[in-house]
Amino acid sequence: MMFGSYIMPPKLKDFLQRWAITTVAVLAAAHMVEKIHYDHWHGLLVATLLLGLLNAFLRPLILIATVGLLGAFNFALGLRFAIVTLPLQIISFGFFLLALNALLLLFVGQLVPSFHADQFWTAFKGGLIISVISLLLNSFTGTGNARIQMQRGKPGPPSSGSGPSGSNGGNGPVIDI
Repeated sequence: MMFGSYIMPPKLKDFLQRWAITTVAVLAAAHMVEKIHYDHWHGLLVATLLLGLLNAFLRPLILIATVGLLGAFNFALGLRFAIVTLPLQIISFGFFLLALNALLLLFVGQLVPSFHADQFWTAFKGGLIISVISLLLNSFTGTGNARIQMQRGKPGPPSSGSGPSGSNGGNGPVIDI
C-alpha cells in the first residue's frame, strides 16, 4: 500500500488488516448480541486493539498450558483409555476454545470502560460470532492462515498420481483448504 512515496511495511499492513477485521467482527457481534455494546467508536477501537493483543500474546500461552495438561492427563490414563476418550476430549477442547474467547471478551469489557460484555453466555455468543466472521473475512482477504482455493486442472490423460495434480490427473476440481 503506497501513500505518495511512503511504502507501508508488510507487518504493519498485516497488523492493520487484522485489526480492521477484528473491529468489523466485534461491531457485528455488538449489533447481533443484545448485551454486547460500546458507548462510542473510540471504545470499540480500543477494545478491538486490546482483544487483538490478548489473542496474540495471552491466548497462545493459555493454549500451550492446556495442551500440556491434556497431554499429561492422557499419559496418566494410558494409551487405550486415551484413544477411547479422544472424541470427548476433542469436543471438550473445542468448547474450551469458545469459552476462552468468551473470557477474553469479558476481560476486555472489564478493562475498557466504554465497551461492555455483560455476562459469560453473552460473551460466549459474541465470541462465536466474532470467530466466524473473522474466519470468513480472513479467508476472503487472504489475511492470516485461513485460505480457500479452488482450482481446475487442464484436461488430459490421468497421471500416475505422483505429480502435483494428484490422482485425478488434473481433470477435476481441487479444493485446497
